[in-house]
Amino acid sequence: RIFSFLDVVTLCRCAQVSRAWNVLALDGSNWQRIDLFDFQRDIEGRVVENISKRCGGFLRKLSLRGCLGVGDNALRTFAQNCRNIEVLNLNGCTKITDATCTSLSKFCSKLRHLDLASCTSITNLSLKALSEGCPLLEQLIISWCDQVTKDGIQALVRGCGGLRALSLKGCTQLEDEALKFIGAHCPELVTLNLQTCLQITDDGLITICRGCHKLQSLCASGCSNITDAILNALGQNCPRLR
Repeated sequence: RIFSFLDVVTLCRCAQVSRAWNVLALDGSNWQRIDLFDFQRDIEGRVVENISKRCGGFLRKLSLRGCLGVGDNALRTFAQNCRNIEVLNLNGCTKITDATCTSLSKFCSKLRHLDLASCTSITNLSLKALSEGCPLLEQLIISWCDQVTKDGIQALVRGCGGLRALSLKGCTQLEDEALKFIGAHCPELVTLNLQTCLQITDDGLITICRGCHKLQSLCASGCSNITDAILNALGQNCPRLR
């Protein structure tokens, strides 16, 4: 129980004290939440694979933010071993592709929060896979995934209607039709980021206002095609806006 309060570095140090402490420190139950951001330059795929084998079903939350050395193969092994994962941060893991989301869809049905910001190889195929295999998804960040189009958004929201937070910042191919899909299928949406989605207009945002009455946070910075009509729509439909 004492070891369960220790961070990753301290656990690794304790594991070197003796054989008995090694067993206790490396027990999977002590590794339910792992953040490897401080070691991002040193983390390679084999490290992630070893962690997944050690933690197995105990792991609930993993952050690999900025770990440039981690790719699809390692994350496939991770998905197979850690099927109870709920929160996964892959922000800036530029080696990953749609294959990672396919693995998550196949093995990680309990996933709730996923950050894919700046994973620029991600396409509509990833969103389709998540829709089919991760129905509990509540938060998705695909900022700067500029290959995503309305077709991907349409596939996503049909299977993940419980989304509460969605960041589409820098997804420059998105048009009003993508927002209409969100407005029609995501009534629980609380946070939406559309910064620099340059093609959206009043028409798309008004459908968001009419369909997402629980909206509390909306970022439309850099969207130069919107007018006062959006403020009217927000005032009439989104009383919880902060």
